[in-house]
Amino acid sequence: MKAIEAEEDTLGLLSYAFVNDSLEENRFLAVRAFIPKLVSALKKPGSFSYPFNQLNSVSIQYPADSTFRIFTWQLYVDKDTYRYYGAIQMNSDELKLFPLVDRSFEMEEEDLEKAALSADRWYGVVYYNLHSVTYGGQTYHLLFGFDGYEFFRKRKVVDVLRFVDGKPVFGAPVFVKQENDGSFTEKNRLMLEYSAAASVRFNYDPALDLLMFDHLTMGGGDYDEGPVQIPDGTYEAYRLNNGKWEYVEKVFNEIMDEAPRPSPVLNGRKGKDLMGNEG
Repeated sequence: MKAIEAEEDTLGLLSYAFVNDSLEENRFLAVRAFIPKLVSALKKPGSFSYPFNQLNSVSIQYPADSTFRIFTWQLYVDKDTYRYYGAIQMNSDELKLFPLVDRSFEMEEEDLEKAALSADRWYGVVYYNLHSVTYGGQTYHLLFGFDGYEFFRKRKVVDVLRFVDGKPVFGAPVFVKQENDGSFTEKNRLMLEYSAAASVRFNYDPALDLLMFDHLTMGGGDYDEGPVQIPDGTYEAYRLNNGKWEYVEKVFNEIMDEAPRPSPVLNGRKGKDLMGNEG
């Protein structure tokens, strides 16, 4: 642990630099130096249990059973370009590491909601949550991620991580929606693209046991950004059923005539108005 601690000091400085340095060249240099330094730290015995608390610019997500952890981070290139980096570390005595290679810039012509991707052809994001599902003896993991995408438009993604023959595969047809004609469509991952000026929710809600997200509607953007999608105040969701997530068009259906207000508690006493008169 002491040896990893010594490495972490340098890693913390590099991770701060690749996010915050004002010069593009310095950000790239910091990332290039960070990767081999992180691998060196992870090669040390017992590294899986080391939390890397100084890496504030790096997301580290674990499943509940701690069979692996996934590191992801973002490199700002310019106002319309981001690059993503990551790795999956398995919980094993000797280092078993799967580097994640961002190829999202090659995928614009693909149907990303249908694609199955590998670790060396990954749709790069920073993951901010992980939720595992076990059904029929099989386990997969929902990964909730943010993509800076472009200056005026951002994306949030829910990907599916499985391990097939011991190797990570991204995407699985677990999201099901019934269309108006009665047919069913399946998606390998979910994606929302929205205005950079908007705050959009896309996460698992443990209280409701739903995968919830803002319903988006097209609107005219500010600052010459053109038509963009913005939340309209309602929510859609997916509900887990027999290992798959079924689409729910509207989460909250109750509509009130006026906003709820707490009733005054007077304990049987008469109240007084602002002029001191009893009522």
